[in-house]
Amino acid sequence: MQNTNAHYPAITYLSAPEMIRLVRRLGLPACIAGIAERIEHEFLRWNEFDKSARIACHSPVGVIELMPIADAEQYAFKYVNGHPSNWQFKLPTVMAFGVLADVQTGVPRLLSELTLTTAIRTAATSAVAARALARRNSRRMALIGNGAQSEFQALAFRDLVGIREVQLYDIDRAASEKLAANLRDQGLLVRLSDSVADAVRGADIVTTVTADKTNAIILTPEMVEPGMHINAVGGDCPGKTELARGVIEAASVFVEFEPQSRIEGEIQQMPADFEVTELWRVLAGATPGRRSDEEVTLFDSVGFALEDFAALGFMHEQALALGMGERLELLPETTDPKNLFGLLNAPQEVSTASS
Repeated sequence: MQNTNAHYPAITYLSAPEMIRLVRRLGLPACIAGIAERIEHEFLRWNEFDKSARIACHSPVGVIELMPIADAEQYAFKYVNGHPSNWQFKLPTVMAFGVLADVQTGVPRLLSELTLTTAIRTAATSAVAARALARRNSRRMALIGNGAQSEFQALAFRDLVGIREVQLYDIDRAASEKLAANLRDQGLLVRLSDSVADAVRGADIVTTVTADKTNAIILTPEMVEPGMHINAVGGDCPGKTELARGVIEAASVFVEFEPQSRIEGEIQQMPADFEVTELWRVLAGATPGRRSDEEVTLFDSVGFALEDFAALGFMHEQALALGMGERLELLPETTDPKNLFGLLNAPQEVSTASS
């Protein structure tokens, strides 16, 4: 319904079907590249943001979280879950939506799906980190965990890092076969492996993106070769890790927001004084990233609200430019904001539909 008050704030709603149409219209590579560019831009404004670790409610079967962040003009939050057993109910293990609002008034400007967008922004963040930390001539990547995130990771590393070969492993062989099928004709040489050790052998970059909510040991020290860059994505809440402690101890470790990563990331295994570097410092040139071709680097990625802020901003701008998205009447409209009760006494619309 068209709002008759010209001064009433417009709220754009990007439903899941509309987001799919938007991504198809822009093209997935353009979305990954655009969000990656926006993420890097926002990380360079690091000190302009009011930041906090996400707020999590844990249960025996999963976690539900809120991820807030704001600068002087815009506030964003994401609602996101993580339920590794959801596949049994034919549901995604991760589902999300988000809001972008004006700081000055608190008025929401965007309500958007973020399940698909989170997969895109996670891959974009991984690629941003790898460009800063991996060896420049990296061409081969191992993908351990071949679920919903894996295609996006492969394509982001293809386009933004230069990966040309991917070696796949998942305890569910069907997941690897699904990934291989989806990557067919994507300009990548794809090989399925029978073990983690086989998949990571000779890899320049190792991405771990498994779903089980356990302190798993996916990667062990003897699997790590000099010069590898490890992109650890799957360990993202307390009690959920993927790397043996020895892998972390031997690497130069980079994180998004240290207070959150200490709770949720691979470094939850480490003492409080274990040295890590926030990624924004490398992007800003305040501290070096990789120091040699032999150094092992580790991006301990848990997902941070600033990345969602960037993704929401990018998608909102693209939707407005293309005239996409629905108008959402989320807020009650009144000519007298002090008389909210009066809305209940307003004349009701009479239905003309026949009974």
